[in-house]
Amino acid sequence: MPSAAEKRAQFRRMHESSCFVIPNFWDVGSARMLQGLGFQALGSSSAGFAWTQGQMDNDVTLEGKLAHLAAVCAATDLPVNADFENGFADAPEDVAVNVRRALDAGVAGLSIEDMIRGPERALYDVDMAVARIRAARAAIDAEGSGAVLVARAEGILVGRMDVHQALDRLVALADAGADCLFAPGLKTPEDIAAAVRAVTPKPLSVLMMTPGGTVAQLADLGVRRISVGGSLARAAWGGFLAAAREIADDGTFAKLGAGASGGEIARLLKPGT
Repeated sequence: MPSAAEKRAQFRRMHESSCFVIPNFWDVGSARMLQGLGFQALGSSSAGFAWTQGQMDNDVTLEGKLAHLAAVCAATDLPVNADFENGFADAPEDVAVNVRRALDAGVAGLSIEDMIRGPERALYDVDMAVARIRAARAAIDAEGSGAVLVARAEGILVGRMDVHQALDRLVALADAGADCLFAPGLKTPEDIAAAVRAVTPKPLSVLMMTPGGTVAQLADLGVRRISVGGSLARAAWGGFLAAAREIADDGTFAKLGAGASGGEIARLLKPGT
């Protein structure tokens, strides 16, 4: 098992050139299977994990998130990037404390959102968003960990910003010390290319939540990393619900035949079996 320092060094190198996919797990088993499929880094999904706990996205506590991250980091050889929501705090100094705790859990990188935790989905003003990223940057640097800091601008995703406003926010967050920039909700090739130009030379991460586009096409636009958020978890729940509904509604079991075999699962969880 590589050390946390080795995972962080590998993860930082991955952001320096080319384009890679960082699929999102929701528990230890899904993380181990993604490793078995040959991916080189993994991302957590706040929504995916919350659903495994019978909760909604953003309802998981800091302690629950840290325990989840520590368990997965200990179970996989790959670098793990934490979807660390808003840092589980508002004040920059409290974000810094929580970032240090995430580093203690073993993450190779973590993302901090500019969205206030709560059902209103409000955004911090730009000065506060910048101060929070600066605090996270200082916490990482103080540890000397080399972990990758990702700044997320949520304005497009929650319908509170247009693309131009979101790109201005990304530039401000890049200047505040983020290593990688992320504006979930960018969709068109033109908008993605504009975001790449805005944050260059720093890497841009893109979220793919629906069918369309390819890794090669995104790489040609200059994207460095691609995640899928809670989409893999939704796909898994979709198969589960379809099979369970058939049993509940029809009393038949045909959809169980579409499941992965026990042998395939074993091979992915424990290569060589």
